[in-house]
Amino acid sequence: MGFSEAFKAFWGNYVNFSGRASRSEYWFAWLAIWLIFFVLGILSYVSEFIYYVDGILALIVFLPMISLGVRRLHDTNKSGWFILMALIPLVGWIIMLVFYCTAGDKGTNRFGADPLGK
Repeated sequence: MGFSEAFKAFWGNYVNFSGRASRSEYWFAWLAIWLIFFVLGILSYVSEFIYYVDGILALIVFLPMISLGVRRLHDTNKSGWFILMALIPLVGWIIMLVFYCTAGDKGTNRFGADPLGK
């Protein structure tokens, strides 16, 4: 999945907590969002209004990023509730990073078909 397809899938599955998301879909969506935040962060030095747009965008993408993380966990055949491990101080984010970098199951698993069709 390419960069633009991943970004479209991110917005198309806004609050979809079922199904699976491939590694490329997950990381390309993260890259797109962080590039947007980076540009807005630079522009916020020019205009205070952009600073508020940045905050509003953070609220808008919060729920889709959680749903994307849950679908990524589903691709590795883990329950979406594992996302709560990110709340564990220090080690939680490391564990989640390992989960998100792990290759997904080939074929169908208990959460649905392989998003890449393998």
